[in-house]
Amino acid sequence: MHSLLTAVATDDLLGHALSTLRVALEYLGTVAFAISGAVAASRRRMDLIGAVVLAGLVAVGGGTMRDLLLQQPVFWIENPTLIVVAVGVALAIAPFARRRDLGAFARHRIVELSDAFGLAIFVVIGTGIALGAGASPVAAIIVGVANGVGGGILRDLFSAQVPEVFWNGHLYATAALGGAVAYWALWAWGLAPELVFWIPLVVILALRILSLTLGWGVPTVAVVQKRELQTESHA
Repeated sequence: MHSLLTAVATDDLLGHALSTLRVALEYLGTVAFAISGAVAASRRRMDLIGAVVLAGLVAVGGGTMRDLLLQQPVFWIENPTLIVVAVGVALAIAPFARRRDLGAFARHRIVELSDAFGLAIFVVIGTGIALGAGASPVAAIIVGVANGVGGGILRDLFSAQVPEVFWNGHLYATAALGGAVAYWALWAWGLAPELVFWIPLVVILALRILSLTLGWGVPTVAVVQKRELQTESHA
């Protein structure tokens, strides 16, 4: 009896620890995505309001899509803390942008790495929330991917450019999909919760970083331009 109670207490403690870790990582992911949004705003020469709005869109856009797809209350309406964090990040980066001192961000790939970190966190969180809400495996995977890439899509759309996830050939949505599938598979196999959480996160982060550093990607569909056709006809 004592051993049974100890096991239950251990499971409760582990569940509480994972829940606390998820919340902490959600804040870190919000900061990471807000950085990419604020830097994108500075590159498009937006004003301070634009930078704040764009940072907020990137930070909570994916989670908003997740909650709408799952038909549950949008998380930041009940707890706007993450919005406040995104605004704070945008205001903190603004002085660097005004001094045109964002070169360090580019040299050290801070934006790309922070975006990769945010992607991994939110795909894992979104897939887990969807499965916990009773979504089917396919639906949970779609929700997880949307949670991860949704903010970046909104960032690019509001920056008046084609969403990067659709055209640059890097492992972005593909990495998100791989991580979401891995999460579902590990969850379905009944592995320990900490493994179900960490393995997909590491998979996404590793794929994204390898894509950035080694150029890994997926084939792109190239449209032959009229000038190219003329050149080929004269060859």
